[in-house]
Amino acid sequence: MIRELRENDRKAFISMVEAFFNSDAVQHSIPHENIVNTFDEVMSGSPYAKAYIIEKDGETAGYAQISLTFSNEAGGLVVWIEELYIRERFRGAGLGKGFLAFIRKEFQGKAKRFRLEITETNTSAECMYLRSGYEHLGYRQMVLEEAQQGNCSQPDSCEMF
Repeated sequence: MIRELRENDRKAFISMVEAFFNSDAVQHSIPHENIVNTFDEVMSGSPYAKAYIIEKDGETAGYAQISLTFSNEAGGLVVWIEELYIRERFRGAGLGKGFLAFIRKEFQGKAKRFRLEITETNTSAECMYLRSGYEHLGYRQMVLEEAQQGNCSQPDSCEMF
């Protein structure tokens, strides 16, 4: 069963997010404060962030967090699957693939694109996404963290134009 996050999921959600951000599925961990802020943002009814609890046989098996954006390129609403985490003992039971089907149905007729990112080493998740119809994009991702604004890791190639 997949359901929206509830206030009484706080402890389980935070625990699973911490496990996710201390796994090989991501490049680095995040501050605990970020996790709490995300939970609070979802609970506030934000139009940009939603989270779901994935259950199996009455137990919390995992979670997913999505963000909603608008894209000219896609021609409308884009659902970003920010995080999809299944607890280890529930992996291989089709819960991740089940969530992907659920979210497509949930946004059927509304979303123009579903998007996600994975680390290069997360090959098992990559296989699941490919089997579910996702394709690789030719884009190289870039990010600007507010605390690091103006830094360039390759100064010789960072000329202003």
